[in-house]
Amino acid sequence: MVKKASGKERELISVVVTVKNEAHNMGGLLDSLVVQEGPIEILIIDAASTDRTQDIVREYQKEYPFIILHQYAAQRGESRNKGIEMAKGGIVAFTDGDCIANPFWAREIRRSLATSDIVGGKTMAMGYEPFQSLGRVEVYQDGQDITFPSCNLAYRRPLLEEIKGFDPRFVTAEDIDMNFRAVKRGSRITLNEKMIIYHKERSTFVGFFKQAFWNGFGRKQLTNKHGSLWGSYNPSEMLEKPIGFWWLTRTVIALMGYFSYTMAHPKYKIR
Repeated sequence: MVKKASGKERELISVVVTVKNEAHNMGGLLDSLVVQEGPIEILIIDAASTDRTQDIVREYQKEYPFIILHQYAAQRGESRNKGIEMAKGGIVAFTDGDCIANPFWAREIRRSLATSDIVGGKTMAMGYEPFQSLGRVEVYQDGQDITFPSCNLAYRRPLLEEIKGFDPRFVTAEDIDMNFRAVKRGSRITLNEKMIIYHKERSTFVGFFKQAFWNGFGRKQLTNKHGSLWGSYNPSEMLEKPIGFWWLTRTVIALMGYFSYTMAHPKYKIR
């Protein structure tokens, strides 16, 4: 499966970013991407922003012609699929509008994908400490962590095409679903801790509550599509994490999202 450029030629990386109303973050993201080791192209898929997001991207385009802006009003999975469709690179990397990439991010992606089809990096949270210290709840499939988020994830394009990218029906957890399908077909996800993304966590209580609710909603979508994943959690690792007020709050709200999906949506089959 792994195919790389011959000789000393570096492979083109297509960086897909889905955004909506990220004007306050776009400058930081683009500043961190335009300094990456080339060649790269930056595909900004904008879901009908009503703030200055598109204006800021156009300002950067004047100096950096490898930035491409495309307007496509859809949910994240479908928007990322549009980016995959537009991508010219043999490597497709994903990040988000509220992220900042380490200067060596693209270099580390190439290094890992020289011998692998998928690489997930180290995502460092920035924001209100009680929120950002909670971390993610890992899910395992065939002994592999499949919860590497799409804010710091890269695939070889042939594999993305083979597994048909993201499932657009997912409201959230579309990255876990895609990783699950890739692992089920026999691929392995490489961890590269030098492939670093700095991710801005929710800074308001409302944002935190919304994120927790939709995370629970997405986990139920995963269960409906793939069968129960509860056996894929590592209880000992979950219990090792500090259980405080915000951990319990996130869990309760996530369960609300989980059961709201149960009541409102029928099951659907794996495509």
